[in-house]
Amino acid sequence: MGIIGFLVFGLVVGALARLIKPGRQSLGWLGTLLLGVLGSLIGGVVASALGTGDIWELNIVGAIVAIVAAVLLVGVVEGLMGRKQHAHR
Repeated sequence: MGIIGFLVFGLVVGALARLIKPGRQSLGWLGTLLLGVLGSLIGGVVASALGTGDIWELNIVGAIVAIVAAVLLVGVVEGLMGRKQHAHR
């Protein structure tokens, strides 16, 4: 999968994570892309460690782990942004 494919998959993963995570997130499309790409990297590393494929290879285990990781990352970013907003008040 080339870099364009990886970025598109990262955007899809980020968008799915935002749909799965309840509530309103204050992330733009760039934040969604970054969290999706990071989730995709985590999914690829986990899938590679489990022996289901290469880190850059699209497979079902890596995709599922990528989405779960991105949902968790959206939650972490929400928590950090919430603390930052409360600190400024």
